[in-house]
Amino acid sequence: MGERALRGTRLGATSYENDRNTDLAPRQEVSYTCPKGHRFEVPLAAEAEIPATWECRMCGATAVRMDGEQPESKKVKPPRTHWDMLLERRSIEDLEEVLNERLAVLRAQRRKSA
Repeated sequence: MGERALRGTRLGATSYENDRNTDLAPRQEVSYTCPKGHRFEVPLAAEAEIPATWECRMCGATAVRMDGEQPESKKVKPPRTHWDMLLERRSIEDLEEVLNERLAVLRAQRRKSA
């Protein structure tokens, strides 16, 4: 008989518990604003570390906290170009020597074809 009473109740899909006599964890609301002017609040646990930035719910931009604490900007190193990597391996004098060698090869090929 017990099996018949639970038939068709989607076991595991819904909870039959109620919220009576339960204490919710203490929360705090943190306000954020995005560059487009959207303002919103995010509920966080009271003991949670509050992030300096949050993704805006309306537009997806990076929003910052409204209480004035700006995130620390990370030190960004400039991207390395091909020229920078080349200078790590060779000096300017070496590069000029290689250039002159290649120019001599190209000039010799032109003379042969003319």
